[in-house]
Amino acid sequence: MRVIVTGASGLLGRAVAKEFKDAGHEVIGLAFSRAKGDLKKLDLEDSPAVEAFVDHEKPDVIVHCAAERRPDVVEKNPDGAKNLNVQVPGLLADLTNDRGILLIYISTDYVFDGTNPPYDVRDKANPLNLYGQTKYDGELEIKKMNPAAIILRVPILYGATEYNGESAVNALIDNVKDGKAASMDHYAIRYPTNVKVRLEKVFISGILHFSSEEKYTKYEICEVIARILGVSLDHLQANSSAPPKDAGTTRPYDCHLSNRCLNGIGINTANVKFEDWMRKWLTGN
Repeated sequence: MRVIVTGASGLLGRAVAKEFKDAGHEVIGLAFSRAKGDLKKLDLEDSPAVEAFVDHEKPDVIVHCAAERRPDVVEKNPDGAKNLNVQVPGLLADLTNDRGILLIYISTDYVFDGTNPPYDVRDKANPLNLYGQTKYDGELEIKKMNPAAIILRVPILYGATEYNGESAVNALIDNVKDGKAASMDHYAIRYPTNVKVRLEKVFISGILHFSSEEKYTKYEICEVIARILGVSLDHLQANSSAPPKDAGTTRPYDCHLSNRCLNGIGINTANVKFEDWMRKWLTGN
């Protein structure tokens, strides 16, 4: 197959592109600000350029990983986030529907409010912050323009980063190592999921969920990192209080995604153990 991967310079996009390449498929990786090497530079907000590119490359599949994934950045630049997280998915859905191309859209657990986990694919979305709302609006555009597309919701991701800030999980390595005093969230539950993927044939469309089953607070993630590195966490204060409603970007308490649908069609949803992977990443052992 010929596969276009958007956001191929990012943490998830690199992993997706590598898996397709390793499986013998022809991959066209797209990036914009970080386009380098064999990645092609394309502004996804330039609709005529995107249409021309798709018509020239004639892909069988487009995996749309590109997004503004940082909730605080979305709040500061809502128009830019809506362009990338809502309008671009709508454009790709329209193009792929007209041309018979399979579209896989990567969404987020933040479409839920975190009050009643685990969340099934049929549960009603209720985003608490603008990031979650833009990703959910992107889903609605996908479903409207291309009902045959696959919408894959995932939680917080980690993996082999080029710099720690690529992942909200890997970024905590810096918090542990720099020794700077800080308050660290010990309230909200997260399910860090590795970006290493396995390609399996899926003959269904619609919404799918994929998540690790291991749960951590951010402070507990820091504890794992500190234990591996053999350093103290005295500089980090565990904050177990629910954040006040006026504390900026609201994060949901527990958005655990149920793997029921993927498991039901025989897809293996086992994920690498977080501490095992982090130990190998940090120590090489």
